Amino acid sequence: MKMASTKKVGILVEFNYEDLELWYPLLRLREAGYTVVTISGEKGKKYTSKHGYPCVSDEAIENVSVEDLSALIIPGGFCPDYLRRDKRMVDLVRNMYTSGRPVASICHGAWMFCSAKILKGKRATCFHAIKDDVENAGAVYEDSPVVVDGNLITSRIPQDLPDFCKAILQQLSSE
Repeated sequence: MKMASTKKVGILVEFNYEDLELWYPLLRLREAGYTVVTISGEKGKKYTSKHGYPCVSDEAIENVSVEDLSALIIPGGFCPDYLRRDKRMVDLVRNMYTSGRPVASICHGAWMFCSAKILKGKRATCFHAIKDDVENAGAVYEDSPVVVDGNLITSRIPQDLPDFCKAILQQLSSE
């Protein structure tokens, strides 16, 4: 397996993240040789998941720039609702997208794409409860395990994680 340790992938974290949607990509990408860091409003802060599992943030958002990252992942749960209240987080998502780097969301993570205003005319999927939000942001909703439209990668639920991670890895390997 080709190791890609020079590439860094960021995963946004906040309270009430969906456990598997953060940890599965984090561990899968580390296994593939990528450096993966969790990013939040405060470095070293402990965030608990929907089910109480802790994640300590590796980096504070003010210390992260687009140039630092090869890709960005947004897990679901309720954490995206907290994340999108922080303009710096929304700006990072938008800037990663406009730079052409892969941006990936699963479940409620697509809320960040709505707030970043990057969905107009794109194909996307998400957890069914926010389908209207995604469509109102201008996306064409597809009920599929993973939807890739350019550098935008979206998935619906934890059961879609294998397809989600394969799509992320495919984009990272083609850079």
